[in-house]
Amino acid sequence: MTAIANTTATAARTAPLLRLALRLDAVASGANGLLYVAAAALYGEMFGLPAAFLYPAGAFLLAFAAALLVLSSRPVISKAAAGGVIAVNAAWVVASVETLVAGWFPLTGLGTAMVIAQAVAVAAFAGLQFAGLRRSA
Repeated sequence: MTAIANTTATAARTAPLLRLALRLDAVASGANGLLYVAAAALYGEMFGLPAAFLYPAGAFLLAFAAALLVLSSRPVISKAAAGGVIAVNAAWVVASVETLVAGWFPLTGLGTAMVIAQAVAVAAFAGLQFAGLRRSA
């Protein structure tokens, strides 16, 4: 009986907002990942990002999207896993800001706008996921 109580304490039972936020994040991450991998050279020119950066970033996003889809399809969403997703999203936002501030890449104006837009979108996903996680507690 204790094992069952502990399982429910560390998992989100009914989490419609969390599930939706994870799925939306999966779709956006997967779409971006696919574009990065398929059009790295074109994107590199448009945004001022090297293709050598976009290929692994795209591969990461595709794997992340797949993990989000698996996580969101579980009957019970692990709170620890959801927290990990939120942490990865927060790290992406921090890395985006750092990319802009440190000037790691010779971003074009469109590239700067894209990095900012992605950071805002990822922060919104993290916020929705956090809210969904809190509601499911």
